This record gives sequence, structure tokens and C-alpha cells, in this order.
Amino acid sequence: MTGEKKKKKRLNRSILLAKKIIIKDGGSGIGEPSVYHAVVVIFLEFFAWGLLTTPMLTVLHQTFPQHTFLMNGLIHGVKGLLSFLSAPLIGALSDVWGRKSFLLLTVFFTCAPIPLMKISPWWYFAVISMSGVFAVTFSVIFAYVADITQEHERITAYGLVSATFAASLVTSPAIGAYLSQAYGDTLVVILATAIALLDICFILVAVPESLPEKMRPASWGAPISWEQADPFASLRKVGQDSTVLLICITVFLSYLPEAGQYSSFFLYLRQVIRFSSETVAAFIAVVGILSIVAQTVVLGILMRSIGNKNTILLGLGFQILQLAWYGFGSQPWMMWAAGAVAAMSSITFPAISAIVSRNADPDQQGVVQGMITGIRGLCNGLGPALYGFVFYLFHVELNEMDPAESPEKGSKPNMANPTDESAIIPGPPFLFGACSVLLSLLVALFIPEHNGVSMRPGGYKKHNNGAQSHGHGPQGGICEGKEPLLEDSCV
Repeated sequence: MTGEKKKKKRLNRSILLAKKIIIKDGGSGIGEPSVYHAVVVIFLEFFAWGLLTTPMLTVLHQTFPQHTFLMNGLIHGVKGLLSFLSAPLIGALSDVWGRKSFLLLTVFFTCAPIPLMKISPWWYFAVISMSGVFAVTFSVIFAYVADITQEHERITAYGLVSATFAASLVTSPAIGAYLSQAYGDTLVVILATAIALLDICFILVAVPESLPEKMRPASWGAPISWEQADPFASLRKVGQDSTVLLICITVFLSYLPEAGQYSSFFLYLRQVIRFSSETVAAFIAVVGILSIVAQTVVLGILMRSIGNKNTILLGLGFQILQLAWYGFGSQPWMMWAAGAVAAMSSITFPAISAIVSRNADPDQQGVVQGMITGIRGLCNGLGPALYGFVFYLFHVELNEMDPAESPEKGSKPNMANPTDESAIIPGPPFLFGACSVLLSLLVALFIPEHNGVSMRPGGYKKHNNGAQSHGHGPQGGICEGKEPLLEDSCV
């Protein structure tokens, strides 16, 4: 066993050295590839989307005045399912042809709907749904980071990327809300479009390729088999390894409610809890700051003191508490308290990404991160649709889009029928989510603390990169990511 570990360490050192040499010779961009390149890409993309938080809520209700929660869930659902279906092909291509080109594609198509918000709202929501095909920035970023970091550095790097996601949304919704109120939504959309273009230019000019030529098994134009493009291929193969199966089930059960929550929560705060636009922006900022602290400081401490598995379990425990609090909470202070708990639950995905990455071969990082992100992509489709449907079943609907009144004024939730069960349980979908995460925690208990499994189960062969890769939202997760405290595929 000791000999195998030494051999693996020597192999990792050799690969890292080869990467550095080759990248110096052939990598375009500014300097050597680093985590900071990845951080800037993530920050700019989600800062642009964060600016649109307030205008998006208005446009959503104006476009779909009836069954707003349901339509919101369907839009996000289509986007998530398309992300899941396209993820394996994009992941396979990035493992073969490099990361930079696919970073460019994912950022471009994810941000393509932004200028359409003022041009044509119907086209805006249609393109948002279709953009799911490339809404996989977080997965490509995690693979980029895995290319340039050693195993022991990865948990810190993943935490930094996820914290940057949260940081991008700390100030942007507040800035967007202020500019929207002072100068109108058009200026906000123009500013968001400009920031998205800046991100694209940054990738073109400054981001170097992280995957060296020698790590690529084929050149541009190499054929990709249909098996590699099958979104269900890796889902079938994960069952061949019990540890991989347990991790994937844990991700599915925990991210399903998270994806649904991110798709509707800001709308829920605005119209059911009666937060104003400014309060929603402040809520995002406070929870984002707490999330940054959790993912940069608390995560590292927990990983060193209680281990990877226990960190995952603790994060899931916080998520159960958060969702239950959202479900029963009917007062604004309850949402603020639950938001603080939500910040702590954001440590789960970086910890899962680390345990997956640690068991993956260097040439399979895109595949294994995509395996998890493929699960998240599926959740990004099912979760929002599930939440929208549950809101619809419990008659939680919008009647108007006036500025939120003070909590003391009038009835609390803006519901179609205040006498039905939704008045007793303000957020029914969140309680469904808490039950799902509880099952996830029970499954995670069986994940081995120290395992030496290969993330290349059964039919995987060297450079057979087609099993899932990349779906945000991360999340990603994360959305892109997730992931991330706030929405992986932030719309």
C-alpha cells in the first residue's frame, strides 16, 4: 500500500511538472494558468447576472402574470434538463481539446440572454431555457482548477472558487436594485451586458490553457463516440462502484431541493414574505458574505479537524435546518435567521468536489467532476419544476407586483386562497426539500472516510471522457453552481 502511494505521488509530480513546462511553451494568455484566472471568470459572469435580480423578478411577473411560480419552475427546469443532456459531450471535449475554448463557449451562451431582457421578454426567457445546453461554467472551472493544482491544494481552491461565486452576488443585486430604482431597468441591462462582454474578452486575452498538449489524447477534430455523448452513460456506470454510487445519490438528494430553492427563493421572499427589492438585495449580500467566510475559513478548519466526510455530514445537517426553517417561517426575521444557516450549508459541495477529485486520475478530472455535475444538471431540471408544481398545488400564487408592503400592513402572504394549507405552511416545497436532504444525510453516513476507489468504474478506459462532464451550478452548481450558496444557473 505504501509503495502504491509513493508511486502515485511520483506520477502526480511528473504530470504537474510536465504541465508547467508545456504550458510555458504553448499556453496563450497572461502568465501561467492559476486559480485566479478561474476566479475572475466566475466573478464577472455571476456579477453580471446578479445585477439583474430585481429587473428579472419584474419581467418574470409581467410576462407570466398567471402561475408565475409554475412558469418560473418550468423555465429553469428546461434549462437544467438541457444542461444535463449536453454535459457529457462538453466534458469529453474539454478533456480532449482543452478548457479555454469551452470556458469561452459556456460564458458566451450563458450570458447571451442578458441583452434580450429589454428587447423581447419572451425571447429572453426562451433563450434562457435554451442556454442550458452550455450552462456548465462551474464544471469547466472545477476541471480547470484540478488541472493546475495538487491534490492537497484542491479543497482550498474549490472553496475559493465557490466563495468567489458568493462574493459576486454580495453587492451586485443591491447595485442592480439601486440603479433600477434611480435610472431604470434599461441601464442595468446595459451594464450587465457590458460586464458579460468583459468576461468574454478576459477569457480570450488573459486566460491561458490549463490542459497541456501531452495530456490531450487527440487533436481538434478527433471523433467523439456516441457513448461519450450519452448523458446517462456515467449514471449507469457509477453503480459499478459502491463509493461513487453513494456520493452520487447524496448529491442528487441534497441538490434537488437546492436547485428548486434557488430558482424561486428571491421571488418567494419578494411576494410571499413581502420583502422589498432593497431588502432582497440586502439579504443576498449578508448571506453571501457569511457564505464567503464559511467556504474560505470555516471549510478549511473543518476539513482539517473533523475530516472530509464529517464536513459533508455537517453541511447536510445545516441544510436540513435551513429548509425546515424556510418551510415554517412566516416572518422576515425567520428568513434572516435561516439565511445564516444557509451560509453554513454552502460548505457541502466544495467538500464533495474534493472527495471526488481526490479519487480521480489526473487525466479524468473533467469526467469525474462532470459525473457529479451531470447529477446536478439533472437536479437543475427536476428541482425547479418540482418546486413550481408544489407551489401550484398549495395555491401559493402572485396577485400583484406592487412594491412589497411593510410586514405590519395587511395579510402576510400574497396567496390565492389564504385559508388553505399554504397559510399554515408558508413554504411547502421547502419542507419536501428538508425530507430529501435528510435521506441524503442517511446515505452519506455510509460513504467511507478513507477510500482508495478508482473513479473510473468498469468500462472506463484511459481518455474515455464521455461520461458526464459539466452541467453549473454547481453548479452549479454548482449555479454553476452552486456550488455555491446562490443559484448555480443564476437567471
